[in-house]
Amino acid sequence: MSNDAATAEAEGTAEAATPVPEPIPHGLGASLPPADARAKTEGTFPYAADLWAEGLLWAAVLRSPHPHARIVSIDTTHAREMPGVRAVVTHEDVPGTPLHGRGAHADRPVFASDVVRHHGEPLAAVAADHPDTARMAAAAVIVEYEVLDPVTDPEQAFEAEPLHPDGNLIRHIPLRHGDPEAAGEVVVEGLYRIGRQDPAPIGAEAGLAVPRPDGGVELYLASTDPHGDRDIAAACYGLSPEQVKIVVTGVPGATADREDQGFQLPLGLLALKTGCPVKLTATREESFLGHTHRHPTLLRYRHHADTEGRIVKVEAQILLDAGAYADTSSDALAAAVAFACGPYVVPNAFIEGWAVRTNNPPSGHVRGEGAMQVCAAYEAQMDKVAKKLGLDPAEVRLRNVLATGDVLPTGQTVTCPAPVAELLQAVRDFPLPALPKDTPEDEWLLPGGPEGAGEPGAVRRGVGYGIGMVHMLGAEGADEVSTATVKVQDGVATVLCAAVETGQGFTTLARQIVQETLGVDEVHVAPVDTDQPPAGAGCRGRHTWVSGGAVERAAKMVRTQLLQPLAHQFGMSTELLQIADGKITSYDGVLSTTVAEALDGKELWATAQCRPHPTEPLDEAGQGDAFVGMAFCAIRAVVDVDIEIGSVRVVELAVAQDVGRVLNPAQLTARIEAGVTQGVGIALTENLRTPRGLIRHPDLTGYALPTALDTPDIRIVKLVEERDVVAPFGAKAVSAVPVVASPAAVASAVRAATGRPVNRLPIRPQAAVATGT
Repeated sequence: MSNDAATAEAEGTAEAATPVPEPIPHGLGASLPPADARAKTEGTFPYAADLWAEGLLWAAVLRSPHPHARIVSIDTTHAREMPGVRAVVTHEDVPGTPLHGRGAHADRPVFASDVVRHHGEPLAAVAADHPDTARMAAAAVIVEYEVLDPVTDPEQAFEAEPLHPDGNLIRHIPLRHGDPEAAGEVVVEGLYRIGRQDPAPIGAEAGLAVPRPDGGVELYLASTDPHGDRDIAAACYGLSPEQVKIVVTGVPGATADREDQGFQLPLGLLALKTGCPVKLTATREESFLGHTHRHPTLLRYRHHADTEGRIVKVEAQILLDAGAYADTSSDALAAAVAFACGPYVVPNAFIEGWAVRTNNPPSGHVRGEGAMQVCAAYEAQMDKVAKKLGLDPAEVRLRNVLATGDVLPTGQTVTCPAPVAELLQAVRDFPLPALPKDTPEDEWLLPGGPEGAGEPGAVRRGVGYGIGMVHMLGAEGADEVSTATVKVQDGVATVLCAAVETGQGFTTLARQIVQETLGVDEVHVAPVDTDQPPAGAGCRGRHTWVSGGAVERAAKMVRTQLLQPLAHQFGMSTELLQIADGKITSYDGVLSTTVAEALDGKELWATAQCRPHPTEPLDEAGQGDAFVGMAFCAIRAVVDVDIEIGSVRVVELAVAQDVGRVLNPAQLTARIEAGVTQGVGIALTENLRTPRGLIRHPDLTGYALPTALDTPDIRIVKLVEERDVVAPFGAKAVSAVPVVASPAAVASAVRAATGRPVNRLPIRPQAAVATGT
């Protein structure tokens, strides 16, 4: 063979061996990677803590060391006289409305003035030329307190002296449904307690305030609700909303309200007072002291059932500890009361729900608020019914599950897909994991890990179930609306929408929608600020539904603009043209061109809104069509418990979920797995302890988050894609409902392993020690 022939053969072989590049994911249904994935992986993503400005000052906030005290005096003289200090502000320096808060209540002062109502409440803030100087100056503010006895038991709040001008009772919901005289042959009762979970944002809470020449201020924050935060800030500063601008920057992920307004608002005050940019980066301790937590809850239940295990009546009392201020407690209570019976058909229900103020740290929005607490209780009750009747726990649940067309205890008919039976059957029938081997090399399989468990013979395996439900979007008449603009120029599409990317995948979804609708590969989502029309808060699947719907409508309007000239040219309607794989074709094949050719030299844009159908508040009997839609999830937990020392290992969680439609498979899987893991933390480790109202160990050493080693095998065994016809794309929220169901499933499995009632979350070791050991 000649050298030329050998070379040619080698080149041909090399070409043949060259791997064919995989097609880039495109449009809805594809696993399109997040646009910011590379920057976050390489460490170049600009988080809020990385912000900088010329002439920057540093802020620090003085917080109360007491949960309840009367403020006798505040002396800022020493702090003001310290070298490098540029400003000190207290309640006297708040020029506008001194109160703020989310939800329907604005009841929290920017700075405490007469009374301190919780540990860590802000009293003053300092701006200085160095962060250490700012912290020392804040510590130099002298506050004289008259310490008062804190009210930390929510049951005592009913009889205690008012802790707030609005009183201690935030809301009471008495739900009445059916016949109060109804009774069953079998009655089971339970008292349950849910601890205080912290959202524990991994990224530091940080912000930057920059004064504007017009007397206003710009706030650069990792906000999840920029327009809501802007309106609160403007009212506190005594400015019009147009004079306050919030620029969303570097949100590192959120499972609750991302930033503590207790430092957002002082930042702007300091910037306005000094005329300089002011930055604050909160320590982990400040985060624990400042931001809101999941509502600790006390629940009393009585279930009546017939001899077949069918529920006849549910009676319950639900008490939410709101902490010092109302925040979103009214919303959380509505969800707790409405879903107190779970995704089961209950013909008679009588529920009393209260949310009260105490001197504990404030509670607020955290994934699945209200629904998670009651799920742990009603699933424990279902286990008790099954045990009393000698029935399989899964079978008892199947005999009672909701379906589309059934009626909730609130009187609302379930019109969305509710495949609860299908979900439960899927996890029940999924093969169980193998039992661990009783050998030294497999000690890590035992509860507690290597050298952390007792004797292998003391380990018992348990299987349990949890079925959860959540509502999507706001409830009880909340006006859910979002606006989006889609622009196309030079073959590149841009989406403008004030929906904040909090890790839920909105920016990825927006790109997929535009790709699918317009056939444009390159799609950019513009940064969010309050110069854009509002899109609302990033919670309860809002942005998938409302903001995604707005993007879809705007993209379809641009699509019509793009296709109309072609349709007119060929004498047909735009409905007879389709866009796929970057090409425009007609139904009959007469027209075939590329999107790039059709866009040549054109600039197209459209703005659209999405507003779901209205809801209504619950009435005086807890009745009303309060929710736009609902999502469901069933989880089977398998746990190993050392019944002598009470250590628990979650072996596997099998998940079946009602998702409506899978828009991004990889993203959806990640969201479900993250929600399940968060639920494992609620079940086993996460409990922010507050003896006498004082936050104990406000750090990630004392507050035990689950790590990768604590995460069990998560098996997503079924995703039911039954589209919700009233939702854009038919999709449902996916991340909150696994958080709701997984703690209940783990507790159910521990119950099965130990025979103990397990009536408290997180599960304490003494609760997992089997009777008689």
